[in-house]
Order: sequence, then C-alpha cells, then structure tokens
Amino acid sequence: MKTKELLEVFNEHKDKSLLFEYKPNEFVKANYHITEVKHTKIDSVDCGSGTDAWNETIIQLYESPDEIGKTEFMTVYKALSILNKVGKMKPYDMEAEVKFEYSNNKFHTAQMFVNDFEIRDSNLIIKLGVEKTDCKAKTVCGIVEELKAELVQDEPCCSPEGNCC
Repeated sequence: MKTKELLEVFNEHKDKSLLFEYKPNEFVKANYHITEVKHTKIDSVDCGSGTDAWNETIIQLYESPDEIGKTEFMTVYKALSILNKVGKMKPYDMEAEVKFEYSNNKFHTAQMFVNDFEIRDSNLIIKLGVEKTDCKAKTVCGIVEELKAELVQDEPCCSPEGNCC
C-alpha cells in the first residue's frame, strides 16, 4: 500500500479504533504508540549488479510497558493527527510504499507490508504481512522459476558456483 492510500483510508475512517494484525488473529496490543516515522530512501545494487532506488515510509509501533493491560486502542483520528504532524515537518513521498515496523516478545522485529485492511464493528484493522526475500537477478543468476521449488531454502540465489557477484 502506498503512503497516499494509507492516509486516504485513515481519512475515511477517522471515527474507528485502529488495530494492527501482524499475524492471522494476532494483534498489536492496545498499549501501542507510534514512536517513529521514517522517510527512507533505498539505493540498492542487487547480486546481478542491477541498481534500483525507491522510497519507503516506515511507521514504528511500540507497546509501552507502562500501559500493559490497556484495552482502549488508539483512534484512527489520533494516528492521522500524528502522521499529519510528521508530514508538515518532513513531507511524505505519497507514492512510497508504507511499512509498519513492530516486534514483541513472541514476534521478531520486522518491517511489514500493508496487505489489506478490514472494517470490523467500530475498528479499522490494518492487516500486515512479512514478505519473503527474493532474488531480483534470477536470469543473471540462472534461476528458472520452475526450479525455485527445488532450491534448498538456506542456499542464497548467488552461491559461489552462480553466475553473479
């Protein structure tokens, strides 16, 4: 989801409580805060020597240990006011992919994509997902899509015997 799309969804549902589903039926607890918004520029070189560049908006969620047991979730209105304040200080790239950064004691730190959203009762539920890494230089590395299933999971795309790096 692009930053522009997230802000549009938030604007349409200001009256809702804002929940984040980081795994199926696993939600960020109500004691979360938005602790940081990152405007990140990625400037990369892949294993096939291909270059790429893009921007991302990364919103960090943090469960406050001082508010364990809190049951009332942040409203979309409050989250939107935080994001709007950030946008006035440092303008967003509205076409940047938006991700949410989160972890807890049972879930590793991850930057998750917004896969979807759902309205359930008086809640706006943002459905997050961890995407698998992938090789962008499959043709250079000699990886054919049919062979992908046969690859050993631990073996990187660009092994020492490969054609790249």
